[in-house]
Amino acid sequence: MKVSEILAGSKKAFPSLEIVPPLRGLTKDELLESIEPFMEFSPRYINVTSHRDEFEYRQEADGSFTRHLIRNRISETTVCAAIMSRYDVEVVPHLICGGSTAEEIESKLDNLAFLGINNIVALRGDCISGEKRFSPTPGGYRYASELVEGIRSYQGSSTYRRSRGLEADDRFFCIGVGAYPEKHFEAPNIETDIANLKRKVDAGADYIITQMFFDNKVYYDFVEKCREAGITVPIIPGLKPLSTYKQLSVIPEAFSLDIPVELTREMTKAKDNKEALYRIGTEWCTMQCKDLIAHGVPAVHFYTMGKSRNITEILRECF
Repeated sequence: MKVSEILAGSKKAFPSLEIVPPLRGLTKDELLESIEPFMEFSPRYINVTSHRDEFEYRQEADGSFTRHLIRNRISETTVCAAIMSRYDVEVVPHLICGGSTAEEIESKLDNLAFLGINNIVALRGDCISGEKRFSPTPGGYRYASELVEGIRSYQGSSTYRRSRGLEADDRFFCIGVGAYPEKHFEAPNIETDIANLKRKVDAGADYIITQMFFDNKVYYDFVEKCREAGITVPIIPGLKPLSTYKQLSVIPEAFSLDIPVELTREMTKAKDNKEALYRIGTEWCTMQCKDLIAHGVPAVHFYTMGKSRNITEILRECF
């Protein structure tokens, strides 16, 4: 089932989860064991992030340098297949512009269609190490809006379309895109950022997932601005509970967002008490989630980052 159909058919908010593909060396069983705690809550779908392959240059004995591919994580498609092999849950792989040509993206779409996957989150992707600004792969997509257009134009085989009951003009994939309630760090202002988001929606995106935030007013104001700009698709809030003192500096730097003064103050008081820090972060995220549900959000998206304990506590309390 497509995420757009799940959203349209749900009478109340539900949780969705996002996991990161495991590092190389982890087995399929270890991966599935790590998400087993979430299955108690019957998630409607699980997002699987995508990570670019990187390269390094190594000096050889003769003084020359050779280029070597570095793959640190299992591919999102492989992870999706592993999840589908055990659980009756929809999977939503992320596709990114960086590191692939348009032809290579189409090949990935063929693989997803082969597995029966009809949902994708389309993202530009981050810079690789050493880049100050994103550089598209030659022959690839520069912007997420272009990637959305490429995915939207994908038709798949006629046999597959018939098996799915798709008419000639039916969309093959349901496409989600990302958004930044506090503005993407490369955008000069929030209005420009929302205009770029609208380009992605106009290109064919079916729904939006926001980056994490820690002040719900930021999300409500962002949704209001989006609606004023003519964006009508569902906007799903993204949450992540804090659990360590170090995150007070790491997360704002990594994701260009603010952490409220009250939350910062409470975690600073408890900076030497790991369990207290964990409890403060979990309770804050629980409060956020309950307030969002009370305000009628369609779903709440959780960035699990490979951790289940705090997320399962929040899910148990809120859903």
